[in-house]
Order: sequence, then C-alpha cells, then structure tokens
Amino acid sequence: MPDRSQCRIVKRVRRLVILGGGTAGWMAAAAIAATFGDRIAIVLLESDAIGTVGVGEATIPTIHWFNRLIGLDEAAFVATTQASFKLGIEFVDWARPGSRYFHPFGRYGVDLGPVPFHQHWLRARAEGDTPPLSAYSLATQLAAAGRFARPADDPGSILSTLGYAYQFDAGLYARHLRAKAEARGVRRHEGKLAGVERDPATGFVTALTTERGERLEGDLFVDCSGFRALLIGEAMASPFEDWSHWLPCDRAVAVPCARGGPTAPFTRSTLRPAGWQWRIPLQHRTGNGYVYASRFVSDDEATATLLANLDGAPLAEPRLLRFTAGFRREAWRGNVVGIGLASGFLEPLESTSIHLIQSGIAKLIALFPDADCDPGLSARFNTLFAQDMDGIRDFLILHYHATQGHDAPLWRHVAAMPLPASLIDRLRLYRSSGRLMLQSDELFREASWLAVLEGQGVTARHPAPLADTLDAARSRQQLDRIAAIVARATPTLPLHDDAIAATVGAR
Repeated sequence: MPDRSQCRIVKRVRRLVILGGGTAGWMAAAAIAATFGDRIAIVLLESDAIGTVGVGEATIPTIHWFNRLIGLDEAAFVATTQASFKLGIEFVDWARPGSRYFHPFGRYGVDLGPVPFHQHWLRARAEGDTPPLSAYSLATQLAAAGRFARPADDPGSILSTLGYAYQFDAGLYARHLRAKAEARGVRRHEGKLAGVERDPATGFVTALTTERGERLEGDLFVDCSGFRALLIGEAMASPFEDWSHWLPCDRAVAVPCARGGPTAPFTRSTLRPAGWQWRIPLQHRTGNGYVYASRFVSDDEATATLLANLDGAPLAEPRLLRFTAGFRREAWRGNVVGIGLASGFLEPLESTSIHLIQSGIAKLIALFPDADCDPGLSARFNTLFAQDMDGIRDFLILHYHATQGHDAPLWRHVAAMPLPASLIDRLRLYRSSGRLMLQSDELFREASWLAVLEGQGVTARHPAPLADTLDAARSRQQLDRIAAIVARATPTLPLHDDAIAATVGAR
C-alpha cells in the first residue's frame, strides 16, 4: 500500500478570474471554457466605459488552431466578423522607393528531397537568369490576381503549398467570442477594478474588488487589461523590457474608410517617412493606420499623412494609440498570467498581435497549474513566451534595418542601429551561403525569412555546399516545371470575392 504520509492533497484551480475583455479577454475565456468545461468557474470583469485597442484586424495562419479549439464554424465566423481571406502581406517601398515584394503564407516551391528548395533556386540564380522567387509561390501569384483557394491535403497538389489567414473586424470577433464563451458558462461582470487583494504569505492575488462593491475571488487570475497591465504589471510588479531602441515606432493613428473595388486577399504595408501605413480590406470597409515614431513626426502630421492616403472616404474620426515595443519576461508571476497587451506588445507589422494572444493561451492550457501554481510551470511558460517574443522581434527588426534609399531621419537611424546578436548571426549565415538556421518551434518559417530577406535585398553570395550535389540540368527542369504549374493553376482558381460569397452562402 502507498505511504499516505507521502501523498499530497492536490487542490485544483476551481475559480478563474479574467480582468479585461476585448479580443484577448474573450479569446482566453472562450478557449479555457472550451477546454475545461464546468470543471472551472470562469468570470470576466470588464467595463463598457473603458475602450479596447481593437484595431488588430489582420492575422496569420496560426489562428486556425484557435478557431478549431473553440469550435468556430468558418462560414459563420466569416459572415459574423465581415472577414476576408489573407494570403500574405505586400510590402511597398520597403526595399527601396518604388519597390514591392510579397510575404506569402505557405511555401515556395515543393519538396525536392534533401536539398532545400531555396538552395535549388539559389544555385540556378548563381548560374544564370532564373525567375524571381515569387514565381514559385502560388499564394503570391493568387494574391496578385485577386484570387483565393484553400490548401489541399494531397501533397501531390500545388494547392498543398498554400496557407491562409483572415482579415476581420476585431470588435465583431470579440463579440462573437463572447457569445461562445457565455454559452459555455462564462459570467461577465460589468465594472471597473477598484482593488486587488493578496495573500500576505504567498503574495498570490486572492480577489478583485470592483467600484460597484463586488468581490471576485479566484485561484488563478488572467490579466487582459491591455497596456495598463493592472495585475501582472502593477500588482505583481513584473518588469517591462523596453525594445524601443530596436523598434522605435511608438504610436499609431487608425481610421476605417469606405471600400472600393474588389477585396484584396492580402494586407498591404507601405513605408512612410516616419513609419509605415497598413491597409486591411474587409467585406464592409477597409482598415487603415499609420504606425510611426513620435520623435520624427507630430501626431497631426501623421494623421494628415494617413488621411491623404486612403482609398475611400473616412468612416470615423482618426483614433490615436500610444505604445512601447517590448514585453515582460515574467508574463506569469505567482498566480497571475498576462495575456495579450498586458504581457507585451510588438507592433502590427507582421500581424502577430492576435497570434501572441492565442500563443499565450495555448501555453497556459498546456501548463495549466494546480492552485499552488508550481513555479516550475510559470518558469517554463516564461521561457517559451520569451523565445516567441525574441524571434518575432528579430524578424520585425529585419524589415526596418534592411531598407535602402530612404533619407528620412527614422530610416537613417534604423539602417545604422546596432542589431541583436541573434539577428546578426542569422544575417551572416544567409549572406554567406543561403542558410536559414531555424529552431523547430519558431513562428516564422523558411518562406517568411526568404520573402523578407530577398525582398529587401539581403541576398546570398552563393548557395550552400549541399547544393553542389545537385544535377544542374535536372534541378533547373524541376524549377521550370514548378513555375509552370503555378502559372497554369492561378487563373483557374476562384476570385477572392467569389470565395467569400461562397463561404458565407454555405452557412
């Protein structure tokens, strides 16, 4: 028989309190409720008087994991959130004035054996004229043609190389998630936070009190209070690591405008003198914003630049947002877990904000603690979260640093700024032999790094030695065949607006 003196009484988390609604709060509520059901009582405190950021309308393909987890039907989701499909991001003027390149979701080419596809292409380029990398990306060609198709499971189909995400109204998405969460028993409390009660022995948060006099007790607390970070930052004093010396943009002005013409199946990022402008086409409107560094341009100037570069009439007053790039290396401290903006923020250049919300939620679910919140679990969470943030940070810095021909002060600054050692190593390896040394769990894969490196003029001097093993003629035939298949397939696939209509009509 087991020695009962060695048995530990396990106290499960039975009450979970989420501070803050918006996209992060309702994503957390919906996912945890879908996972644990009625084993955990979930309450969410938010105030209608406190606005949400709510301009993050573009996503990356990892959103499919989250939507499957909570049981979202794609047709209902697309209809309810006024969503469009997204095949990638077009970058205008980033490499140099007048340039364009596309960061596609999915892959370049197909699997050609032990030598990576891009090494086939690098060798062909080194030996003479070869089509641009974009010729081997079905997602890029579909985006340019205003068309869309979903990936196929058949690895023999060129459709298997596709990936896609969504562009949607973040406010409608949060509302949709709220309905899902409340249907699973999540209880919403209206009101503002008045106080935080803590256990004097452990430092754990024990309850939140509201201005209405309510007391919300919990075993575990999730902080989705946005940039204010009322629990993880203020109550638990988790320090913030400032990355503005690498990512100097600290403000954004956003405004929706009337849509016109066909709905583009991609987000556009256009370089501006003090930052960059986003364009996100939805079914009912187009989202626009200017992300900028306030030390190089005034708010009024930035607003004027944005309004002068809209595709249609503005539908609301411009909205100003302030932020600092960086994060908390202890996003989980004690029994408080910061999710979304409370844990950190990396500007929306590569549409990672919603990914980081769901990534934090996924890690929390996988490492979900007992009520004693084993420090080993929070340490693992923080390590994994930091790896995510560090990797995305380097990818974003690459965009800023690898620009040419721009004389505005911001662009001179970022072209000359010291880089993180991790990015220096990655650039050195690619420039020398086209190597992309990625960890298995990095968010941005080979196609993403290739798109930005080559798109912004960071080229490999020669292919890796492994490419010397290729039969040059056969490799070139394979490349030509892939480009031809992509070119033939593109005009046969649906127009983007037809694909949206078919999806919504399938409800």
